[in-house]
Amino acid sequence: MSRRQRRLVLIGVVFAILSLAVGLALNAFRESVVFFVTPSELAAKPVETGKRFRIGGLVKQGSLVREGLSARFEVTDGGASFPVVYRGLLPDLFREQQGVVAEGAFDAAGTFRADTVLAKHDERYMPKEVADALKKQGVWREESAARK
Repeated sequence: MSRRQRRLVLIGVVFAILSLAVGLALNAFRESVVFFVTPSELAAKPVETGKRFRIGGLVKQGSLVREGLSARFEVTDGGASFPVVYRGLLPDLFREQQGVVAEGAFDAAGTFRADTVLAKHDERYMPKEVADALKKQGVWREESAARK
């Protein structure tokens, strides 16, 4: 085997190892990605039971019920709303008519079982899709968006 052939074989082996590493990394990344949807998008195209995703919107007025460490509430974007059950300590900023993003999955009864709840301080920090849906429904509060 000549020097040139050995070099080509070495380059081929290094390329194969790098390709395998990139393939494994992309596969691991694909399994850990959690998608974000609004309640209106969820009503239009339901997600299968057990599939993890994030739902975001506002905590519906009058829907919050606390029972010890458990909390039940509805997430809405003005067009649709879905019941959420969470067990654990809620963030300090969590309250009705405030932005929230919950991560979890639907159970067989159609209730979203969240294992993570993120409270948003106001609409300025919401994902663009949720803010646009709230503006479309007329729920967006301009005075809170104008404050700095």
